[in-house]
Amino acid sequence: MSLLTHLLACLFGMGSWVSINGLWVELPLVVPQIPEAWFLPSYLSVLIQMANVGPLFVTLMHRFRPGALNEAAVIYAIVGLGTAASFLLAFFWRETAVVAGAPRSVALLVLTFFLATVDCTSSVTFLPFMMRLKPQYLTTYYIGEGLSGLLPALVALVQGAGVVHCVNSTGSLNHTRNSSESSATFDLRAEYQPANFSVEVFFFFLSAMMLVCLVAFLLLNYHPSVARQRPSGRSANGVKQKCARERKRAEQKPMMDPYRPASRRPRSSFGTGSYSWTQVFYIFVVLAWTNALTNVVLPSVQSYSCLPYGNSAYHLSATMAAVANPLACFIAMFFPIRSLVLMGALTLLGSAAGAYIMSMAALSPCPLLVHQTSGAAVIVLAWVLFVLALSYVKVIIGLILRDEGHGALVWCGAVVQLGSLLGAVTMFPVVSVYSFFSSGDPCNTRWLSTWQRLAAKDADNSNDAAEGA
Repeated sequence: MSLLTHLLACLFGMGSWVSINGLWVELPLVVPQIPEAWFLPSYLSVLIQMANVGPLFVTLMHRFRPGALNEAAVIYAIVGLGTAASFLLAFFWRETAVVAGAPRSVALLVLTFFLATVDCTSSVTFLPFMMRLKPQYLTTYYIGEGLSGLLPALVALVQGAGVVHCVNSTGSLNHTRNSSESSATFDLRAEYQPANFSVEVFFFFLSAMMLVCLVAFLLLNYHPSVARQRPSGRSANGVKQKCARERKRAEQKPMMDPYRPASRRPRSSFGTGSYSWTQVFYIFVVLAWTNALTNVVLPSVQSYSCLPYGNSAYHLSATMAAVANPLACFIAMFFPIRSLVLMGALTLLGSAAGAYIMSMAALSPCPLLVHQTSGAAVIVLAWVLFVLALSYVKVIIGLILRDEGHGALVWCGAVVQLGSLLGAVTMFPVVSVYSFFSSGDPCNTRWLSTWQRLAAKDADNSNDAAEGA
């Protein structure tokens, strides 16, 4: 296997979600300077789901006009659009326009919609393109997809985005009936630290990453050493590979499995027919479930589950979870197990860790072991286990559907976006509309809890004194 091809497949995968992931980690520096403030994450969630019009169009074309859509041309278009949108964000993200009598960040929201369309559409175009390479490179692609979340997070960490320092602030509270007698209380106030470099530089970095993805895709199509890594050794040019009639036949007729006896009847009409319809349904349900949890449901409550344990626990859980994603893909490169039983077991394990995380978020700002080091260690471990198990499940499903053919990978991307959509529809009203979760203060959780105990004790003493009188 070519090391160059592995590198290009990884760089290609990094361009899948790097723009939106980068925008999320940059929010602590963006929101103080725009009129939407912290309502922006809610707007972003809606825009990302609206951007599913891209994968919907590709999936419908695949279903009703198989072979009519030039896959390579679509990838060139969306990666080019993502590069341009990221570049323009560096210049216009703070620009506002008056809409309905109030200033709005129109340029930021419009460009974010373009970036979301690019990233959502990559789910139904990048994966099917990997059918042109040997199966081993699909795992490398997933490693790159995991790095699309880790790399922007590391750059934002170097930048100092979201780094909070607790600063002492002194206040005066009156505890007696005599206004002249008061006692001082010491409180901790969270302050975001200044960034080491500007938001504009960070957006230029995202644009450069999309440009790297575009160059990697060009080389995957035209580099001679990559052509030797194709299953049939044919040229990579998406236009010259097949005529339109052959592409249509490839879409309508599943790939033949050389290891399956000719006399064996297919168990279903999906892909090669290696799996029954019940197993196909099971695979896609697990795929939608894991993507709903990892892409939307649990990330939307990460701050609620971690901040009560302190700012260090929050940053450590976010960083380690981002590392766990490519690590799971790296493990799958050496252990590419296609077991449906293992897939189910890992899904249950990851879901159990996710249930613990969700429970701690619901109990915020006073979850279990909130004032103990073991509590922070357990929540970080839960996040790592959750991401590690479900990321490996997604690789298993990708390998299974890759064996089933090009059309199976298109449906794989569509189900990924469907799962994310269902997760967003579920969590948006719970988090943003009904405010079911209460945020913990990384600086004052312990102090507020202590003050509440002292206040309760003081109230009890006053009541006892009143009864005695």
